[in-house]
Amino acid sequence: MDSTKEKSKGEKLFADFPPVPTETWEAAIARDLKGADYERKLIWKTMEGFNVKPYYRAEHLKDLDYLKVFPGDFPFVRGNRKKENKWFVRQDIAVDLMIEKANKKALDILMKGVDSLGFVLDPNKKPAVEEIEKLMENIYSHLVEINFVCGEQAPAVFDIYLQLVKKYNRDLQKIHGSVDYSPLKHLVLKGRFYTGEEHDFETAKKLIEASGIVPNFRTLSVDASVFKNAGSSIVEELAFGLAWGSEYLTRLTDKGLTVDAIAPKIKFVFGTGSNYFMEIAKLRAARLLWAKIVNTYGPSHAGITTAYIHSVNTTWNKTLYDAHVNMLRTTTEAMSAIIGGTDSLAVEPYNAAFEDPGDFAERIARNQQLILKEESHFDKIVDPSAGSYYIENLTHSIATEAFKLFLETDEKGGFIQAFKNGFVQEKIAETARKRDMAIATRKEILLGTNQFPNLKEAEEKALDAEIFTSTVQTAEDALAQPLKLYRGAQAFEMIRYKTDQYVLQGNKRPQVFLFTYGNLAMRKARAQFTENFFGCAGFGIIDNNGFKTVDEGVKAVRAQKPGIVVICAADEDYPEIAPEIYNRLGAETIVVVAGYPKDSVEMLKEKGIRHFIHVKSNVLETLKEFQQMLKIV
Repeated sequence: MDSTKEKSKGEKLFADFPPVPTETWEAAIARDLKGADYERKLIWKTMEGFNVKPYYRAEHLKDLDYLKVFPGDFPFVRGNRKKENKWFVRQDIAVDLMIEKANKKALDILMKGVDSLGFVLDPNKKPAVEEIEKLMENIYSHLVEINFVCGEQAPAVFDIYLQLVKKYNRDLQKIHGSVDYSPLKHLVLKGRFYTGEEHDFETAKKLIEASGIVPNFRTLSVDASVFKNAGSSIVEELAFGLAWGSEYLTRLTDKGLTVDAIAPKIKFVFGTGSNYFMEIAKLRAARLLWAKIVNTYGPSHAGITTAYIHSVNTTWNKTLYDAHVNMLRTTTEAMSAIIGGTDSLAVEPYNAAFEDPGDFAERIARNQQLILKEESHFDKIVDPSAGSYYIENLTHSIATEAFKLFLETDEKGGFIQAFKNGFVQEKIAETARKRDMAIATRKEILLGTNQFPNLKEAEEKALDAEIFTSTVQTAEDALAQPLKLYRGAQAFEMIRYKTDQYVLQGNKRPQVFLFTYGNLAMRKARAQFTENFFGCAGFGIIDNNGFKTVDEGVKAVRAQKPGIVVICAADEDYPEIAPEIYNRLGAETIVVVAGYPKDSVEMLKEKGIRHFIHVKSNVLETLKEFQQMLKIV
């Protein structure tokens, strides 16, 4: 009886609020646009090669075939875990000659919430058994995930580690961790294999066979973060990462190994950027596609098709100036990785891109994860984004586009052949050029670098010139051109660094005088725009409350003697005041108009005014030109 009443109440409620069809929403949007172009105003044309709608509804999910899948079930789009979202909190430690120091640091951070260690070893030096034993002293390997970042030395390091866990009678079923043997990463970054293509794959085979007795220890690395740090799109990072992993499967099954032996030994590393929802969707799409790829090799059970994912913050979007903003970037990136279902995560210290992080920077990075786990309870809910119309459609779009590029790479002979032929490099370079232009024109924002710079930041920075250059390490006997790793902020940072060094050499900081005039709202808006524009180059700003006459402003300019004068006024005022200001000051200083008044710009150019700054300016190139005019070299 009660259930019948409840049902009738529910039916009445839905009758009072009937569903609104998409056509009605579209009609309302069209009215609000008032004739503006729907595509230009509301459709997001992403760098990933697909468009994003302004809204999504239940009807947009009807073609997605994986929505009824539970967490922990094939194809694992909803994650590898069924009941909780625990991940390994990892911190990497550089191991130099002071092995005791590295061991002491490891023991210290294990008491501060870390449960995964990454020991970064010298890839050019084969360690001794005594060194690894000293490094692992008092660390219980069956309780902590142990990862060795050692490249070509991975087989030797794994052999030593296996000896030690047997020596100390550890439960091999409980050993978690990895070595990062990756001949393809060496190819991507150096242009050649460790020793040789055939030799390296034979070594990989032996390493997999030897590690079979430790089922939770991974020995092959697919470090797709290198693509992200070369400027790739999310789709390219995913597609080429999957092609890299597929190459391992193909080459090693050809050598007689089964997919059951190979797939569980592969660890994916993805770089997480600031595109919050896209990064969540990327990890979901990665598991979906990898499961389907591995499934074509005929595994014995669905568990073989799971992708083990380690996430690390991308360095591409990290900045040198206003560097504390990097803490905000790494926080949202950590959230994306965790919500996306990463298996382990290392948060980079905010200053890692330009100096050796100290205790403070490492503590903040570590605690970012711990707050998300212990205070925000991100470890409690598996796949919290499931069912989101937006994220589910992003997952589908990323997976679709990434699989297309994966197949294109496969048609070119697989990842190795595609890389040797330059296909991978060309694709990423093309995207990187687009992203560089987006930063130069401020379509892509790097806060504190190409927008809203911290004008009070001290200029006394002891920096290495390499910070501003791309990293390319081409081997003498390279088979292919390596990827160029760089940060998107480098070009802007170099401009500001030149200005700061110019000042440190005893010169006066270049000053930009804001010649504010007329309409209060327009002059303030354009003054703020100008301050941000020139602040990116480290120029000083002389602001003013507004001049009642041109003569008053000219007198103020001559008193201050700035290098640049920017007229900040309404478009309708420029035809009258700009030529007069230019005629009176043009010989003394550089005169610039803030804005691009379409109705009078040609007339102003005829009067001799050549410089205009506006929202469509290439900020980077414009600032370079002003530095040259001011002889800042």
